[in-house]
Amino acid sequence: MDESWLDVAVAEARAGLAEGGIPIGAALLGPDGEVLGRGHNRRVQDGDPSVHAETAAFRDAGRQRDYRATTMVTTLSPCWYCSGLVRQFGIGAVLVGEARTFHGGHDWLAEHGVRVTVLDDERCVALMTAFTAERPELWNEDIGVAD
Repeated sequence: MDESWLDVAVAEARAGLAEGGIPIGAALLGPDGEVLGRGHNRRVQDGDPSVHAETAAFRDAGRQRDYRATTMVTTLSPCWYCSGLVRQFGIGAVLVGEARTFHGGHDWLAEHGVRVTVLDDERCVALMTAFTAERPELWNEDIGVAD
């Protein structure tokens, strides 16, 4: 894994924020770093609660014969829904921008053989820290917490 792979996901997170959405971005990369798919959280923009960044990147990548050599790169620790996607399709590795503002399912993924790297990237922390302070109601909706 190359830490520069996170740049694609950060660009997606910023695009989502610019559209009025939640600033989480992701990309599915091949073993050589080729971007197979990219996306950002579009729950607000599309009115669809299932369009998380990881699912958007997964869908954008299209059908792959085998996911074991792929890496899901995401700006934030994946929630349980997205962690399930990684396990369901056997994605071999996850590169996480940060897990300070939200500790999702990356430990569970690691316990089940997925190679997980958490970078604690300041860009990702700054995006989510600012967003959760400015839009706590939207963030709580995204993670399924009632106000």
